Amino acid sequence: MAQLSFDVMDDLKESRQTFDNFIAAPDTKDVIEKAIHMMAESIQNGGMVISAGNGGSMCDAMHFAEELTGRYRLNRPSLPAVSICDPCHITCVGNDYGFDFVFSRFLEGVGKKGDVFLGISTSGNSRNIIEACRVCKEKGMKSICLLGKDGGKIKSLCDLPIIVPHSGYADRIQEVHTTIIHIFIRGLECLLTSPQMGQN
Repeated sequence: MAQLSFDVMDDLKESRQTFDNFIAAPDTKDVIEKAIHMMAESIQNGGMVISAGNGGSMCDAMHFAEELTGRYRLNRPSLPAVSICDPCHITCVGNDYGFDFVFSRFLEGVGKKGDVFLGISTSGNSRNIIEACRVCKEKGMKSICLLGKDGGKIKSLCDLPIIVPHSGYADRIQEVHTTIIHIFIRGLECLLTSPQMGQN
């Protein structure tokens, strides 16, 4: 069997350190709870959460939405969420307007005042997330963004940036983003689900 060119334990330790650094930030708990309440308030008022990202972050955005429309830990009514992942929409807008506008065009057509946009960018500089945040301000939507590194340009453009301060590869940042997403979903179930709902 060929020898690996890296130590598996080093990857595990780096992952743990990235989590530890994020947990140690003074506003981590508050900012996650604020995001949950922003999304819950939108849903309670007839709004929805629209999520988006690129590559692995698109997979995270899809995972977030399907856990709300499907189920996470509780048997409960479906919650209104959608991810921007339709290949017909993405290739149409990408071809006609450019890839920078694949998310913003969707928000222009589907998003409404009071909705929440959940953008995910490990670099903090994804142009299509930047354009989406611009449309959110125009339409009266709130924007929550999961970011990495120092938050990039998006940090100052969204309503609520949540930053994983890691300067290395994106996979470490994505691992923390996935956990945050799970906490988001659990929080929404907690706030929006009747205590009588069953668990499996």
